[in-house]
Amino acid sequence: MKIPEKKLNVKLIAFDLDDTLLNKELTISPKTVEAIQKAVDKGIYVVLCSGRAENGILPYVRALNIAGRQHGRYLIGINGASVLDLHTRLPIYSQKLDGETLNFVYEEAKKRGLPAQVYDPSTIYASEDNAWTQIDAQMCKLNLKIEANFGQFLEKGHPKMVIPAEPVDVAKFLPFLKEKLEGKADVFISKPYFLEVMPAGVGKGPTILWLADYLGIPREQTMAFGDSMNDESMIRDCEYGVAMCNGLEYIKDIARFITRKSNNEDGIADFLESFVL
Repeated sequence: MKIPEKKLNVKLIAFDLDDTLLNKELTISPKTVEAIQKAVDKGIYVVLCSGRAENGILPYVRALNIAGRQHGRYLIGINGASVLDLHTRLPIYSQKLDGETLNFVYEEAKKRGLPAQVYDPSTIYASEDNAWTQIDAQMCKLNLKIEANFGQFLEKGHPKMVIPAEPVDVAKFLPFLKEKLEGKADVFISKPYFLEVMPAGVGKGPTILWLADYLGIPREQTMAFGDSMNDESMIRDCEYGVAMCNGLEYIKDIARFITRKSNNEDGIADFLESFVL
């Protein structure tokens, strides 16, 4: 089993949300809240790092009750496209896809009968309504707005685009987009029904390392917990990439460590208490 042989010296820990920090009820257990608060007490920066937009992450920051403290003041949203300072409520880092790239993906999606959606901190803007878009809005607690002139709306640029569709359609569309957008955008599947398009080179991992550098923390003192493909870069880039034991086999294969318990068994609390705190 991939577990540390000694206590780890870390100064920044990033946590993915779904199937990592959150249990099946989409909540953070009291035991995990306690462990994370202990990490903050120890002077470790705790950063929630999600594919969700900022307003979809804030309820979990509140649940941890760390936002008012120096070591809990930052969050990373939209798969690394933004870093928000919760003390000033201002972004300190942001990246966007250009309108041309967004419209290319949208037009190709339309040819296949698929919808598309983009985000700001509080709202999902969709080309049309569908069941997967509703799942996204309800899960992330974001507003949903259907844009009649979606192509025109895309021209100003947005942090990411998602194609929400049946898993079989998402899987078929992926290789085409990866080939056509090589060097322009990164394309991956975050959930079986979400195909995500991000600015090239932008991801959770690079943004965590950007924030660590901003805070004067060396890579050697960074840690990240994740379970899925949109966590790949942070599992690779951080010194201590920790995969959830309930995560994808690929993510467990590339991780330095694997939790002994799942997201439904306080896996993060168990790892922190055993190897960090």
